[in-house]
Amino acid sequence: MNDSQLVIQSIEFSISIIKYYKWLRTEKHEYVLSKQLLKSATSIGANIHEAKYAISKPDFISKLQIALKEASETEYWLLLLEKTELLPKAYCNLPEKCGSLKKMLITSLKTLKDT
Repeated sequence: MNDSQLVIQSIEFSISIIKYYKWLRTEKHEYVLSKQLLKSATSIGANIHEAKYAISKPDFISKLQIALKEASETEYWLLLLEKTELLPKAYCNLPEKCGSLKKMLITSLKTLKDT
């Protein structure tokens, strides 16, 4: 799983979120939602990375399930930021990127559970 699309996209997504977080804090002085978003969004990639070193297939699945839960939470924070007009055009692709990660995680989990 070293160079899989899931790993690559989760890292790129985390980098985009970190930049957005910095923008929210600096430009909008938004501290609560931005911190929640940062924590859940970067946790997606962290759990995917951790899954690479799972000690068993159930452990691997568990890490990916946690990543999926974090992706779902991230979607929620992005929705709130969008609805409160704190998601500018420069970052309007973040919900789509998060959705893409979610789809890949769901597909991976389904495949793992079916084997």
